[in-house]
Amino acid sequence: MFDIVRKEIQWGGETLTLETGKVARQADGAVVATLGETTVLATVVYEKQPKVGLDFFPLTVHYQEKYYAAGKIPGGFFKREAKPTEKEVLTSRLIDRPIRPLFVPGFKNETQVIVTVLSHDLENDPDIVGMIAASAALTISGAPFLGPIGAARVGFTNGEYVLNPKVEDMAKLLDNPDQRLNLVVAGTRDAVMMVESEAYELTEDEMLGAVMFGHQQMQPVIDMIIGLAEEAAKEPFDFQPEDVSALYARVKELGEEPMRAAFAILDKQDRQAAISAARETILAGLSDEEKEQEGAIKTCFKKLESEVLRGDVIATGRRIDGRDTTTVRPISSEVGVLPRTHGSALFTRGETQGLIITTLGTGDDEQIIDALEGEWRERFLLHYNFPPYSVGEAGRMGPPGRREVGHGKLAWRALQAVLPAATDFPYTIRIVSEITESNGSSSMATVCGSSLSMMDAGVPLKAPVAGVAMGLILQEDGQFAVLTDILGDEDHLGDMDFKVAGTDAGITTMQMDIKVAGITEAIMKQALAQARDGRMHILGEMSKALTEGRQEFSVHAPRIETMQIATDKIREVIGSGGKVIRGIVEESGAKVDINDDGVIKIASPDGAAIEKARAMIHAIVAEPEVGQIYTGKVVKIMDFGAFVNYFGKRDGLVHISQMTWERGANPKDLVKEGQEVKVKLLGFDDRGKTRLSMKVVDQATGEEIQKPEKEEAVEG
Repeated sequence: MFDIVRKEIQWGGETLTLETGKVARQADGAVVATLGETTVLATVVYEKQPKVGLDFFPLTVHYQEKYYAAGKIPGGFFKREAKPTEKEVLTSRLIDRPIRPLFVPGFKNETQVIVTVLSHDLENDPDIVGMIAASAALTISGAPFLGPIGAARVGFTNGEYVLNPKVEDMAKLLDNPDQRLNLVVAGTRDAVMMVESEAYELTEDEMLGAVMFGHQQMQPVIDMIIGLAEEAAKEPFDFQPEDVSALYARVKELGEEPMRAAFAILDKQDRQAAISAARETILAGLSDEEKEQEGAIKTCFKKLESEVLRGDVIATGRRIDGRDTTTVRPISSEVGVLPRTHGSALFTRGETQGLIITTLGTGDDEQIIDALEGEWRERFLLHYNFPPYSVGEAGRMGPPGRREVGHGKLAWRALQAVLPAATDFPYTIRIVSEITESNGSSSMATVCGSSLSMMDAGVPLKAPVAGVAMGLILQEDGQFAVLTDILGDEDHLGDMDFKVAGTDAGITTMQMDIKVAGITEAIMKQALAQARDGRMHILGEMSKALTEGRQEFSVHAPRIETMQIATDKIREVIGSGGKVIRGIVEESGAKVDINDDGVIKIASPDGAAIEKARAMIHAIVAEPEVGQIYTGKVVKIMDFGAFVNYFGKRDGLVHISQMTWERGANPKDLVKEGQEVKVKLLGFDDRGKTRLSMKVVDQATGEEIQKPEKEEAVEG
C-alpha cells in the first residue's frame, strides 16, 4: 500500500530522520522529518500552468504549530487554533527566504508549501526541522527547484559554537549569561542563503565564524536530502522559461536612454515619476502584439531597471542618489518630540523616517505568550507599522501583515541585548514604530529611533544600538560591490539585503537575505566590515541627541517601586478572594502587583500613593521588633491598663505600671479610646502576649526617655 523511503543520520547529538511515501501522498512532495521526538510534516503543491500577467513568483509558505503536538488544548472560547501566532508568521518567513531564490528564473506557477508541527519534544525547536522538511519535499516534488538547502541553529557558549542548542537553553538568552547567540543559518552545499540571529554584542569575526560553522554543520543534512531524492524524487516538471530575449531587446532599444535619465534623478518621488514615464514611453513604442505579453513586459521592465542600476554602480562606483558605496545618507535625530508620551524620537536617514514612541507600563501590561513550549510573560514589546502614505501611496489599511511582524521582531532582537534587568527596571516597555517615510531599511531606522526613544523615556540602556542595511551588486563575471545603507531600489534590484545592528562593542542582531544562489565568505566579511563602519557613524550622529537614558521620567509615566516579602506572607497580602490587595489599591491609589516569588511592584505617577501602599503592605507582612518605638492607637481601656493597636492589626497591653511613673494612677485618667500614643515594645511574656510601655517614651517627640531623677530619689 505504501512505497516508503526513509533516511536517517546522527546530527547534533540527535537522530534526524526523513520519510516519504506514507503520508500526504497526493501532494507533489511530502516529507515527514523527525529530530529527537519533534516531528514535522512538509508538503509541496505547485500548479502545472503559470499565472498569467505576473512579474513575480507566487510562492506562499505556511508554517503552523498544532497544540496537540505538545499535548495541549488551545485557550480561548473556541478551543481551536486561530490566526497565526507571531512564531508561526516568523517561521513562515524564515522558510520562505532561503528557498524563494532557488526556483528556476521565470517559474511563475503558483506554489504552496505547508509545514505542520505534529509532535514537539520541547527540546528540539521545530523551525529548523520544518526548514529541512520543506527543502526535502521541494527536492522530491519535481518542481524546478535548484536546492536542496540545509539549515542549522548555532549557539555560542564560553567561546565555543554549539550546534542546535536545546529550546530551554535558547528560551531566554537574557537569563542565561553563558549563552550569547541564537543564530539560524540556511544554505546550499556551496553558499549561505539566509541568516537570522539574536546576539549579545558579538564581534564581526565571532558572527562570521558562527555563520560558517552552521554552514559546515548542515552539509550532512544536504547529503541526506540528496540521498532521499535519488530514491523518491518524481520526474522533473517540464518547465521551459519563456524566451523574452527578443522582447527585451525591443524594450531596451526604446527605453534605455530615458531609464538612465530617470535613475540619475536624486529625489525618490521624482525618480519614480520619471521611471513611470519611461515605461509609458516604452509601451507607446511597442506593437499591439507585443503589448499582449503583459507579464513578459513587466519582467523586461524589471530587467532593464536592474541592468541600468547595477551596471552603473559597478562601472562608476556611484549610486542613484549620488553616494559612493560606503557613505551613509544624512541623519537627523530628535527626541522628546511628543508632549504627552513617556518617550519619543524622530529618526530620519535620507528619505527614510520613523516616529518611535515608548510607553512604560506595569506588570499588568506584560504580554502573555501561550506557545507549544509553555506559557510565559513578555515585558518588552515592539510593534512596527508601515502605512501606505510612507511611500506616497493610497493603499490598504488593516492588521499587521507578515512584513510588519518580521520587521518588528528584527528590531526587537537588536534591542533586547541592551535592556536593563527586570530587577533593576521593573517596567513593561512597549515601543511603537510609525514609519512616516520609507526609502530603504525602515527596520534599521526603527532600531536607531527606538534606542533614542527609550533613552528619552528614562530607560537605562546598557548602550545605544544602531542598525544599517547592506546591499550587494554581484555580476556574472564575479565583480561585486557591497553597498552601505541601501535605498529601496537597491534592495529591490540588488542581490542582497543584509541588516546588521549593534552597539559600539558588538553585534546584537544580523539578518541576511540573498536573491542569488548564495554568497561567499569573502563577500560576507567585507559586508560586515562596512556595516561596522556605518554603525559607528550612525551611533555618532545619534549621540548628538542623547547618549544615555534621562535621569527623570515623564510626569505622565508611572513610577514603579519593588519590595520583597516572604513567600508565606503572600496569602496575607492578597487576602481572601483578593480582598486585602484590592483594599490597598483603593485606599492608596497605586497599582499593586505581586508574583509567586514574593516580589511586589507598586506603581503610580504619585510618589505619595506608592509610599502609602508600601506602608500598608509593610504593616501586614512585617514583624514587630523588640526595643522599637511605634505610634499606636488606644482601642480599649481596662482597670489594669490599656490595649493599644501598635503594629498593623496587632494589639498589645500597656499595663498601668508602664503607663506612667506615678503610683496609683487610673488608666482612664491617662488616655482616651482612639487617642494616638507612642509605645515601646518591651517583648513578649511566656504566653506570647505583647508587653508595651508608654512611660519610657516622650509622648511629644517619640524619643526614648530615662526614669526621672526625683522618682529615683523617692524610691531610694
